[in-house]
Amino acid sequence: MTNFCVHSWPKAIAHIDADAFFVACERALNPSLNGKCVAVGKERGIITALSYEAKAKGVKRGMRSFEAKKICPGLIVIESDYEAYSLFSLRMFNIIKNFSPQVEEYSIDEAFVDLSGLRRVFSCSYEEIAKKMQIAVEKELSITVSIGVSITKTLAKIASKLKKPKGLAVIEGRDIQNILCNIKIEDVWGIGNNTAYLLKKFGINSALDFALKDENFIGRYLSKPYKETWLELRGNAVLGINASAKSTYKTISKAKSFYPPSSDEMFLFSELTKNLENACAKARRFDLAAAKISIFLKTQDFKTTGVQIKLTTPSAFPPLLMNALKEGFKYIYEKIYLYRQTEIVLYLTENVQYSLFDDIVKIDKIKRIYDSIDGINKKLGRNSVHLASSIPSLNAGHKIRFSMPLMDIKV
Repeated sequence: MTNFCVHSWPKAIAHIDADAFFVACERALNPSLNGKCVAVGKERGIITALSYEAKAKGVKRGMRSFEAKKICPGLIVIESDYEAYSLFSLRMFNIIKNFSPQVEEYSIDEAFVDLSGLRRVFSCSYEEIAKKMQIAVEKELSITVSIGVSITKTLAKIASKLKKPKGLAVIEGRDIQNILCNIKIEDVWGIGNNTAYLLKKFGINSALDFALKDENFIGRYLSKPYKETWLELRGNAVLGINASAKSTYKTISKAKSFYPPSSDEMFLFSELTKNLENACAKARRFDLAAAKISIFLKTQDFKTTGVQIKLTTPSAFPPLLMNALKEGFKYIYEKIYLYRQTEIVLYLTENVQYSLFDDIVKIDKIKRIYDSIDGINKKLGRNSVHLASSIPSLNAGHKIRFSMPLMDIKV
């Protein structure tokens, strides 16, 4: 039998994968959901994420909400809160970075971590370091993660799925073949359905079958990315850790789907207002401002109409963008249509220069107000303080979190 790697730890890579992340965030905010069948996606009428309890009852992602409730009558379906999920994600990555400076934020709920050489720092094994990370995330965020530790990114990603949820699995160099023989080829990271179909025509059904193929076969039938996957499965680390965190954006988009579709003018404008507030909040976190704004409405038959408006003065403060929002909405809205989604896209700039015609005093007052609002929302939850024009959507049965009394602010 071929020995892919005779050394146990030429490198040590951990893959951290949050368990049922969206539902876990909702449960951290509302512990009464713990242990119950929970799904996310109420606003779209489609299940986009679900708890392990709901999965055990047969509920699947992509299922319509009413179909899911037929299978699981006690299913609790709640609205998505992507802004909250982003904040949980950011905090999770910051906790992980306490253990290693080499952290790749792979997706909102996944990260790769280079642990190589850290056994001396923590005076314990790589498995024990991973366990410490797992405990730290759960203690600080009340969510659980599964972790895989191995000698390449591809093997670490396989390991993280071996014992979900809240699992910890290790694949050392000498264990590669024993693990890969039980992994289907279509379950290997980077192998898509079409490639899996191709490989199965050559009798390659498992990750081990693929890893045992010779280099001539790989070069003849597959491109470079698949050769990298082949090398990684054999224990050769060719995929590095990209530790550069995303520090800026060219655009920020916020969309909201809802069900049932609506032609109500006030409701649709209130949804756009919430989109705008959430997009602006994110822009302010990165010290960016919108130079242009695009406004979109999607009908129930998935036709999209939109308009783009160039702003005379870049800004990330909603009150200064409301005139543009009203103008754009009035231009694209038609009462004869039922709409199912609203969307705002901000086109961002780092450089904000005011002209002689800008009201600098007013802008400065709004900035100080939003410094306070951002502080309150950070402490009490997103949208604890929000614009009054978003109230119609809240009155339409959508959830309200930590809402405060309405304030009349004049500047």
